[in-house]
Amino acid sequence: MEERIDKVSRIARLELTAEEKKRFEKDLDDILKSFRKLSAINTDRIKPTFQPVEVKNITRKDIIEESLSQKESLANAKNREDNYFRGPKAI
Repeated sequence: MEERIDKVSRIARLELTAEEKKRFEKDLDDILKSFRKLSAINTDRIKPTFQPVEVKNITRKDIIEESLSQKESLANAKNREDNYFRGPKAI
């Protein structure tokens, strides 16, 4: 077990003292036991999933409709120049 803790600490770039290694030994052992339990479960007929909640497309259909004329769209615009909207200067 100490070898595994050394390997994990080296990968994580942690410098552990002997006392810290002892403390983490039990935690790592518990974690590995949990994964062994999971490995024992038969998942042959289970489809893999990458989202905990099903993702659905919620966009609306693209329906072509009549749009405003240029005159109508500019009717209430405060800032316009010629037949265009005028925006703030970008520096």
